[in-house]
Amino acid sequence: QVQLTESGGGLVQPGGSLRLSCTASRNIFSARAMGWYRQAPGKERELVAAIISGGSTNYADSVKGRFTISRDSAKNTVYLQMNSLKPEDTGIYYCYYGRTSDYWGQGTQVTVSS
Repeated sequence: QVQLTESGGGLVQPGGSLRLSCTASRNIFSARAMGWYRQAPGKERELVAAIISGGSTNYADSVKGRFTISRDSAKNTVYLQMNSLKPEDTGIYYCYYGRTSDYWGQGTQVTVSS
């Protein structure tokens, strides 16, 4: 069992920045992959960014160049730095930990609005 604790969401104006954090209850290098998904109202959950065990990263086309995923093994934490935020980035952001099973955080709300 893996527990994920997210933080860092909130309300920000367009063009602003936020950093999301996800702390896992076990070693993040035990994961096949970790990442962030988001779900906007009325839409399906979609991948935003992922970091694979070897360190490679994947991003949704809509966030490339604006978002950066990173990890700190000493803190068992994965981060999502979000810059140049747009209203369409609004949604609930969920942390994901994939191993033999998939684990999800409780979600953190990100609202981009003026």
